[in-house]
Amino acid sequence: MACFVVPAVEAVVVSAVDKCMRKKEIATSTSETSVSENLAVVPFRQKIKWLTRMLWGGCVLLAFEHLWHGEIVPWFPFLTAMSDPGETTEMLREMATVGVTMAALITVVWLVMCKVADVIAKRPAPNDLQNPVN
Repeated sequence: MACFVVPAVEAVVVSAVDKCMRKKEIATSTSETSVSENLAVVPFRQKIKWLTRMLWGGCVLLAFEHLWHGEIVPWFPFLTAMSDPGETTEMLREMATVGVTMAALITVVWLVMCKVADVIAKRPAPNDLQNPVN
């Protein structure tokens, strides 16, 4: 019914954090060489962008699915479950269970992605002299 609202709220918060980080980065950047010195590490701001895109993408897909099934309408109160008090409690229960689970799962997948990216970035580059191509 409205399970996409919980990841959307998380996406708004993460987007705000990303915007604050971008402003701070612009204010403290002294030169381009300091950024390009360590290319083997994925910056945290880039990882935050991954999370933001994952959350917004999931929200858009879920909202479209709810729109397709007629659970979202273009008039107030926009969610059909909010028109009846009995359905409103069911909607809030769904948001608390399914919505929170989806937001947590997206965040866990993102954390795994970050860990894998760090492991890959720390791997030594293969030496082309030891493995010549025939």
